[in-house]
Amino acid sequence: MNFYYWLGYHVSRLVGRLFFRFHRERMIQTGPVILAMNHESYLDPLLAGNACDRAIYFLARRTLLDVPVLGWLLPKLNVIPVNQEGVDRSAIKALIRTLNAGNGVLVFPEGSRTLDGNLQPAEPGLGLVIAKTLAPVVPMRIFGAHKALPRGGGRLNFVPITIVIGEPICFTAGELGQPGKKVYQQMSERVMDAIASLHVD
Repeated sequence: MNFYYWLGYHVSRLVGRLFFRFHRERMIQTGPVILAMNHESYLDPLLAGNACDRAIYFLARRTLLDVPVLGWLLPKLNVIPVNQEGVDRSAIKALIRTLNAGNGVLVFPEGSRTLDGNLQPAEPGLGLVIAKTLAPVVPMRIFGAHKALPRGGGRLNFVPITIVIGEPICFTAGELGQPGKKVYQQMSERVMDAIASLHVD
């Protein structure tokens, strides 16, 4: 962890103890791993990162790097910029390189934050990354983040947030069949179904 990531990690953990909980025993803490989580708010990457004992990498809208302070800070927090207009092949290649180097990455199968707090359909991008790396996938579901910081809501509300971590999913080369968008979509949907099955105890 670089200094900026280390600082943000420990500050968020300290604050997180007051407002959110999760079970980390199912987390894969070494080697390449894809953390796949529903996307409720801007808080999601920060909180998901607390599930790991190591630094992980995140995707974030490229336009955020145009904001003066964020443009300087986000690359230091392991952010991989992505263009949300269409398929950003450079971002996908960066994710694949990061996984092949043995790191963990956070991916939102839905592609964007929810407007109403409900789960959205999966996009094929996650399936493509899985097919190219065969990295194990840890499904995660966040509850309460939409109420804490809803899309377009403006201000932070201090409400309980819970992250539930599911059993890892391991894909094999034999499951891929003929690579293509249909297969990638099916793989993404399998992960999204696993996320949807997670509930707060």
